[in-house]
Amino acid sequence: MNKEISIKEIRKKLREIFPQVSETYQILDIKNCYSEVKLLSNKNNLRPGNTISGPSMFKLADISFYVAVMGSIKLSEKSVAINVSINFLNKPLLSNLIGISKIKKLGKRIVVGDVEILSEDKKVIFAHALFTYSISNN
Repeated sequence: MNKEISIKEIRKKLREIFPQVSETYQILDIKNCYSEVKLLSNKNNLRPGNTISGPSMFKLADISFYVAVMGSIKLSEKSVAINVSINFLNKPLLSNLIGISKIKKLGKRIVVGDVEILSEDKKVIFAHALFTYSISNN
């Protein structure tokens, strides 16, 4: 990761390109090939049965991985998911969730990694996702 890229800079960039998510997610940590992002859950994230919905967890995973990629390749906006696989392991009740992303391979054109969706205390895993991103040179 470029040491000059801060959480503040990534938040600013996210607000510019995805203003609809800036108030519902909080970047907690970013390191080389790593990020932690918190979903600030509310009733809009619930599905029938009062558990957090799969789409809400997927969105957290995607944003968390995107932040890890942005922090690792100098705020690149030109990265897109080309493959995602997610396994839902447990049903979380209404609570904040943490997405922890780890990049396993950072190539010139492809980024591969995974995301764990955890309870806020990081003791329970709710979902695990595998990501492949493509990085455009244009």
